[in-house]
Amino acid sequence: MSVLEMPSGGGADVAEDSLARPKKVVDRILAGNAWLVFAFLYLPIVVLIIYSFNDNQRVGIWTEASLRWYGEMFANARVMDALRNSLIVMFVSTIVATVLGTMAALSMERYRYRGQRAYDGLLYLPVIIPDITMAVMLLLFFVQAFDLIFLASGVQFSRGLGTIMLAHIAFNISFVALVVRARLAGLDADLEEAAADLYASRWQAFRRVTLPLIAPGVAGGALLALTLSLDDVVITEFVSGAGSTTLPVYVFGSLRRGVTPLINAVSVLMLVGSIVLVLLSLAVSRRRESAGD
Repeated sequence: MSVLEMPSGGGADVAEDSLARPKKVVDRILAGNAWLVFAFLYLPIVVLIIYSFNDNQRVGIWTEASLRWYGEMFANARVMDALRNSLIVMFVSTIVATVLGTMAALSMERYRYRGQRAYDGLLYLPVIIPDITMAVMLLLFFVQAFDLIFLASGVQFSRGLGTIMLAHIAFNISFVALVVRARLAGLDADLEEAAADLYASRWQAFRRVTLPLIAPGVAGGALLALTLSLDDVVITEFVSGAGSTTLPVYVFGSLRRGVTPLINAVSVLMLVGSIVLVLLSLAVSRRRESAGD
């Protein structure tokens, strides 16, 4: 049938079909692109998890499913020591960085003082400084500081868990301040003024009004700090000392001797820890949003 023989309205249908067809093609290309991106991101994780259950001693040769390497991981004293060090550093540095980062964000958003712009730029400098630069900088600082303390007091300090925690606090403060400040920027300052009008002191207004409202931002910043601390290798490697090896540094050191199924199991353990932190963050956000509704 030719176009001239089509019934009334047929031309409009053809035009609509010709418009809908390219749209479907574009949708399919975008969907395919999305699947490719997801595959690129998550297939290596799937391969890692599968081969962590491989009983064979060789990483790339599958024989049968087994929990052998997880058992060896929990029986390995060095792995458990590294895990304990990671947990100590992670929790202590996160608590301190969250308090200091929240205070920095409050001072930047709620007060005006001389040199604030310079402080604003300096506060976020650790976010953009390369890890290797920050690692060398902190190493030199600790060496010089310990030498000065020794000359002044005769007390000799050495690098260890304390220096790792200080280093993690130093770079985590900026990330916590960024997240909390974003939350504070969307907060209605009139609520705090209303609390002050009702004779609340600054501390009472902060504790009863400001803190509950910025709690999701504080929790998000804390979880980000936890993840960054758990994941850090470069800075930790530079500022660590004898007996203070963390789990990522242990994995990195083991990789120099070759990948083993034990490393696969340790990597999966770290992956599970990161996923738990992300899920916890989402749960806290959704709970707060539900409470707000």
